[in-house]
Amino acid sequence: MANNSKTSFPLTADVTAAAFKDSILKHLNATHGTDVNKATNRSWWDAVSSALNEYVYNSLSQTQRTYFENDTRAVHYFSLEFLMGRLTGNNLHNLGLYTVAQEALKELDINIETLVDEEEDMALGNGGLGRLAACFIDSLATMHLPAVGYGIHYEHGLFRQEFQDGHQIERPDSWREYGNPFEICRPENVQEIPVYGYVETKFDDNGHIAKVWHPGRVIKGVPWDVPVVGYEGTNVNILRLWESRASDFFNWDVFNAGGYHDAHKENVESETVSKVLYPNDETEAGKELRLIQQYFFSACSLKDIINRYQRAHGEDWSKFSAQVAVQLNDTHPAVAIPELMRILVDEFNQDWDYAWNVCRETFSYTNHTLLPEALEKWSVSLFEKVLPRHLEIIYEINRRFLNDEVEAKWPGNDTIKSKLSIIEEGHERMVRMGNLSVIGSNKVNGVAEVHSALVKSDLFPEFDALWPEKLTNVTNGVTPRRWLKACNPKLSELIDATVGDKWPTNLELLRDLDKKADDAEFQKQFMAIKHENKVELASVIKELTDVEVDPSAIFDIQIKRLHEYKRQHLNLLHIMALYRRLLQNPDYDMHPRVFIFGAKAAPGYKLAKDIIYAINKVADKVNNDERIKGKLKVVFLPNYRVSLAEKMIPAADVSEQISTAGKEASGTGNMKLALNGAITIGTLDGANIEIAEEVGEDNVVIFGLTVDEVKAVNKAGYSPWDYYYANPEIKAVLDWFETDYFTSGKPGELASIKHSLLEGGDPYLCLADFDGYSKAHEQVNAKYIDKQGWAKSAILNTAYMGKFNSDRSIQDYVDRIWKLKSYPVKVN
Repeated sequence: MANNSKTSFPLTADVTAAAFKDSILKHLNATHGTDVNKATNRSWWDAVSSALNEYVYNSLSQTQRTYFENDTRAVHYFSLEFLMGRLTGNNLHNLGLYTVAQEALKELDINIETLVDEEEDMALGNGGLGRLAACFIDSLATMHLPAVGYGIHYEHGLFRQEFQDGHQIERPDSWREYGNPFEICRPENVQEIPVYGYVETKFDDNGHIAKVWHPGRVIKGVPWDVPVVGYEGTNVNILRLWESRASDFFNWDVFNAGGYHDAHKENVESETVSKVLYPNDETEAGKELRLIQQYFFSACSLKDIINRYQRAHGEDWSKFSAQVAVQLNDTHPAVAIPELMRILVDEFNQDWDYAWNVCRETFSYTNHTLLPEALEKWSVSLFEKVLPRHLEIIYEINRRFLNDEVEAKWPGNDTIKSKLSIIEEGHERMVRMGNLSVIGSNKVNGVAEVHSALVKSDLFPEFDALWPEKLTNVTNGVTPRRWLKACNPKLSELIDATVGDKWPTNLELLRDLDKKADDAEFQKQFMAIKHENKVELASVIKELTDVEVDPSAIFDIQIKRLHEYKRQHLNLLHIMALYRRLLQNPDYDMHPRVFIFGAKAAPGYKLAKDIIYAINKVADKVNNDERIKGKLKVVFLPNYRVSLAEKMIPAADVSEQISTAGKEASGTGNMKLALNGAITIGTLDGANIEIAEEVGEDNVVIFGLTVDEVKAVNKAGYSPWDYYYANPEIKAVLDWFETDYFTSGKPGELASIKHSLLEGGDPYLCLADFDGYSKAHEQVNAKYIDKQGWAKSAILNTAYMGKFNSDRSIQDYVDRIWKLKSYPVKVN
């Protein structure tokens, strides 16, 4: 294959395989201290990463110089999660060096795919929130927009998932145990973050009040920078991640007197802050750690931003909000709002009203959920203990907001005041971080059209009435660089040959594929690639689970966080119904199906873990039952993560997007799967609605209650028992959970799922949607048998996904919220 043209990859157009091979060998020897005779795969990966980083760091330096010289306005993306996955292949693709590296390694008798597998996933997130953040910072760099991502440098990711007799077991995810070549420590930017302590009120000679926070502990924030390589490699932004360490003070007197544990106690507690993503917050200690975690990274990031701003502007705060935009990705970093107020008012003696205007103009907030439990609240007592000065500031923000803005709009209306108040009154006073985020931001966005409408009508209707221009929508998107070009190279080559190679930065160009949708030869090529991807996934399934699956079967995939509202258990009920039909009639008419799951359940979420166990036990029975002649297989792949998704998504025939309508904000897995030619079976929820509009209703399979119908059912008084007694198949499947059919000798071991659906009230309406879901799968089966029709639908799904590009999402943020300018780095 020819090297990339100069116009596409100007930095690397002249790089040959021979030159890259020489660079690899140089780094193998000079940087990593080994040679070809004893180098392991890890050594080779280190050497390739170092050779690659020569181009990355050169572009990084040029990018930072360009932004500095132009004194750019920049967006600072605050997110508790960045699910980056692996960077080797991604960076090679974005720099146009993948083919060059492949050829160079081939000369060294090394397979590039084996080498890329040496890299651990950069496991800095859990699911959609973190993967969206990763897509967004990729797009920001690709679009030459000044930006910094800010998060936490977790020592362990969420957890590494294993299965023992079908049960989820959590193991530490030590993703950087032996270091990571794609990060740089920046000790010159260390920050010190106070927590605990008390607030002193002082008066100056003129009687003015000043507040002084005397912290009880100081935590050191050490920054690690991960370069984020834009496509074509000219602009490289950074993701700055904060690692917590103890302050420099160490009590040697206590240590020397034998108090080893006491001397180390503060060090250990400080370093725990960045130890793990989402500590279990069911305990008071867990809640405290999680609040400190959120404050730690928000405060480190704000101090970093202010230091950078002051290098150019000193203490002239008049330009701060013109230069600095901060996007709060969910409510996790909402404490940044009172923190900026504290810095401006307490440390720089700014007038309250002036500081508040700066704050509001600086922050904007993305809402990702309508679920009440996901809108964070913290007890006032916990805030008072951990962040006493911030609690005072929150009370003052709230007082002024209620007395001035709410009172002016709704005079004397205490009911509305109680809804809009940052402080929730009750048995225990709580700080509502969602309300704080809305009040302290200039813009608030939802992440899909239906979600943003529900944010206005159901979640924050009074805020929308108070500020009609504040709430807006930015539909999510995914980066086609990773989620098509890198993860599905065969399909990418076919697209290049059909519509040209400019689509990775202009996804609307895929629309020209619709001209080929009825072309028999193109259909054959497209579906042959899908089959090859299924063969590769079948090999992965065999390796990870020892289950053999037939690539000619329908690969039906549900990959997302395990939660009741995402309804993996509805999928399970249908699988059990199919199994029952096959047992009753071995000639039951269905194309062979493989149902494939990938999901982690939160360690403290018992029912979610029970659902995983049930799927695995049903899989054990179904996969080994010769009576059904291999027509049905069930696979739950362990330790779902980005690198596993990159193997699953290109192989999917069917994309399961079956959340209860009104519960999924957007989804991004639905976009990745459709982009790679999978057909969606889904509810009218989140971005499914917009996907159906784009690709056409004939090319998706929609079922189930709508948002309005869900509201009507709940208002009328939903009874799952009615469905249980009215539908014999539902009753038979639910009763199966009470037996030992799937858990030999242990009757009722799966009964918690039945109880949640009946005694528990079926809060996500699985039984109400079961019949529609079952009929939708019959429709899928009929569509798949029509090979030409299926191929056409698959091609059109890929062709019409241009809207769901994270570049388009970022442009919407730029136009509606951030008002950034693009600064392409000039290449000499």
